[in-house]
This record gives sequence, structure tokens and C-alpha cells, in this order.
Amino acid sequence: MRKNRVAAKQTEISILALDDDEIMTITLQSYFQSSGYHVDIENDPNKAVERIRNHHYDILLLDFLMSPICGDEVVKAIREFNTDLYIILLTGHKSLAPPIKTIRELDIQGYYEKSDRFDQLELLVESCVKSIRQMRTIRSYRDKLSQIVADSPQLYRLTTIDALLESVMSQMNRIFGFENAFLYVRRHFFQDGGEIAGAVQMPADYYLGIGAYGEAADRVRNYLMERHETEFPIFEEAENEPCRVFPLLDENQKPFGIFGARISHQHYFDTVRLLEIYLRQVTSTVSNLMLHIQLQKAYEKLEVSYEEMTKTVRTMVDARDLYTRGHSDRVSYYACRIAEKMGKDERFINRIRVAGLFHDIGKIAVPDSVLLKNASLTREEYEIIKRHPGLGYHILSAISSYQEIAPIVLCHHERIDGRGYPNGITGDQIPEEAKMISVADAFDAMTSHRRYRENLTLEQAVSQLEQGKGTQFDQKIAEAFIEILKDYEAIREEIAWTFEETALDLEHR
Repeated sequence: MRKNRVAAKQTEISILALDDDEIMTITLQSYFQSSGYHVDIENDPNKAVERIRNHHYDILLLDFLMSPICGDEVVKAIREFNTDLYIILLTGHKSLAPPIKTIRELDIQGYYEKSDRFDQLELLVESCVKSIRQMRTIRSYRDKLSQIVADSPQLYRLTTIDALLESVMSQMNRIFGFENAFLYVRRHFFQDGGEIAGAVQMPADYYLGIGAYGEAADRVRNYLMERHETEFPIFEEAENEPCRVFPLLDENQKPFGIFGARISHQHYFDTVRLLEIYLRQVTSTVSNLMLHIQLQKAYEKLEVSYEEMTKTVRTMVDARDLYTRGHSDRVSYYACRIAEKMGKDERFINRIRVAGLFHDIGKIAVPDSVLLKNASLTREEYEIIKRHPGLGYHILSAISSYQEIAPIVLCHHERIDGRGYPNGITGDQIPEEAKMISVADAFDAMTSHRRYRENLTLEQAVSQLEQGKGTQFDQKIAEAFIEILKDYEAIREEIAWTFEETALDLEHR
């Protein structure tokens, strides 16, 4: 045996010693436990197989000649359910060892000829331990890398900076098991705030710490800010506490924050490499989120401009004829109610809302003598009025924001039976939005007062819709609107302002 052996600290390696000689197993247990290993012993081969099946062992020290079964039979039984166990075969004499071919087939790591000295056996065990630790490191690296890959898509689904950074800290604790770590972000690097409308406002700086750094926000911040005003360093110690700090860089390689953690020496380099991989994902996600926020704000500005332009153009249309003031709003409202009733999506409803507001925009080009006439129109005057869908189409087609709306406006006076205008198209040739606006437009025209006639009652207007199903109007759309009109009193209250606006304008005419 090795002389002057010093008792080692307890290791994470567990050994099972199997021999039908009790003295031998006790001797092995005493020797290797003094080296820091956890050692169990067993003298029955069949019981040993069950112990290995039900408990974790790293190394098996196995006697070859035993009863009722020999060592090679034990190994065959174990390899059916465990291929990770390291096995060292013990023999009374080299000549009694199984052939090399058998040792290879059974994946036995080595064999030892029994003697009163365990030096060679100890070297074999140490060799196995090195391999076991290397495999554990490789598996740990692989598993953590797999977790990083699996967790990264979750970050891309977050829509606020504060939620993203909290998720980052949670994921890193789960993947790496840090007991002491912190995440610090300087708010001014996010310019306009780093949040989408409705999100909780982040503080001036964002700090999240655990363990020794849980209450150390001011200390860590002051330490860093005293040395670097705009850049964060990579250093090994902060106030004499072992710590590795990583800068978080945006797409321009400009630091916006840092992550720091105490990392154990045992797996230091592997952990650092994995952290660098993970933090690259984090900075990429932050950059994407910031871009998304900027695009969202730009889109919101475009939406405001779009709505302002829509309101301006609609006002131009309504200004031509006080009697039709509010008509476009009501047609838009009715058409949207029909679309909602028929289960259309938000984009469809928004499209039909704007098309309803603009359906009569072509009347801007109709002469006042025709548009504002107090009597019924002549045939020639009616032909002039019939041009307004085509005129509206040309006006809207010239504006990129309204090109989707133009075909709807063009077709809102077409009929299912082909007797409409301007093109006399039929059925499925007519855009669905135009069919809805046609029903809404006809109903509001029938129930609104005009210079040249009185309005119809609700019952009379519904009767006209019933008669026009399948000829003037799409049957399903007309039926859906008639169903909506059963709650007409509530509808009138909801859009009362459109009627009041018309009446007020007429009083001041």
C-alpha cells in the first residue's frame, strides 16, 4: 500500500465492492473510504445486481470467481439496464481472468490481480474517477446548453424590458444555479424608456440581486460608477468578493448593463463559456425588443396620422351637403356592426370602417347644382351622380394608405343581380365589404330626411331590405343586418350624435 497516505475529503464518487469473501469486501471498504470515497459492500452477486438497479453507483469492484454466478454473468445482467457504471474486475490470479475479448464486449474498464497491496487498484479507480468527472462535465455542459437553446425563444415573446430582464435572471439561476449574482441595467441606454404602451415604468436604473448581492445595489453601482462612467469593465473581484462580471452590449457594441456572479472554481471555464453564449442571446433579444418598441412607436404615429387624414377627408365630403352630414359615420357604423355580426377579423372591420366613411368621397367632384338640388334628379343629373363611385376610386387610389379601400368604394352601388353601377358586376365579383356598405348605405338613405323626400320608418326600411334580398343585396348580409336592427333603439342612442350634428347644422343654415 501507498505509504503516508493522507485521508482525503469526502468525494461525490460512490463505489460498490462485490466479493463472496467478506474479509475482502471489508478490506476494500476500509481502504477506499479512507481515500474519501463512499463505499458499500455486498457478498451476494444477485443482491448486488438489484442494489445497482435501485441505487446509483459510479464504480463496481467485482470479483470474477464467485458463487452462485461468476463476475462475467453479473456484468451481463448489469449491462442490460446500466451502461454508465465503471467496472473493475478482481481476480485471484492473472490466468483466471477472462479473455481480453470478453472484457471488451462487457465494457469492463480494467482488471486487478488481488494482492495485499492496493496501489495498482487505487490507480485504476483514480483513472475511472477522472473519466467519470469528465463525463459529468460534458453532460452538464450539454444539458445547460440544451436549456439555453430551449429557454431562448421564451425571451423573444416578452414585450417589456423589465419583464425580459426578470426572466433572464430567473433562467440563469435555473440553468447555472448561482447562489450570488446580480443584474444591473442603466436606464438611459434605452433612450425613450424601453416600454410599450401600458407597461409598468422601469426605475431610473434596474437592479436585481440574489444572495450576497441581494441588498448590494448601491454598493455595486457605486463601485462601478466610480471607475467607469459610460463603460462597464470585466474584472475578477468587486470589493474583495470573488466575482466575474460580463458587460451587456447592444447591436452597436455599446454597454447598457452588466451581469455579475460568483462562479465556483470547479467548473469555472465551462460556466464562463456557457454564460457568454447565453448573454449573447440576451443582448440579441434586448436589441430585437428595442427595435420592436421603436417600430411600435413609429406605427402608432402612423396610425395617428392615418386617423387625422381620414377625419380631414371625411369632413371635406360632409361639408358639401348639410343634409348628408353624419351619413358617412352612420354607414361606417352599420357596416362595422354587420362585419362583427358575421365574425370578421379586426383588419377586415377596420378596412370597412374607413371605406364606410369614404364611400361618398367621389361626390366632391359632383357639381353643387346636382348634389344640392331640392327636387328629384333628371336622367342626365342621375348619370352625373352615378359617376361618384368611380371618382372616389381614382381619388383614393392615388393615396397609398387608402389603396385597399378604393375597390370597396368603387363597388358600393353594385347589385347582386348585376343591375348596379358603375360596372354592373354581379355576385362574387363584388367585394364583400362593398356588399355590406351597400346594405348600410341603403338603410341610412331610406331612414334619413332629404330635401326632396321624407324619410321612411324603421318598419318600411326593413321591408325594403327584405324585398331586396338576393337581387339588390346579398341575402346573408341583409339578414344579418335585419337581425341587428331588432335592437334599433339602442343603436339610435349609440349614434345619436350623428343625428344631432345634422339637425344642428340645418338649424344654422
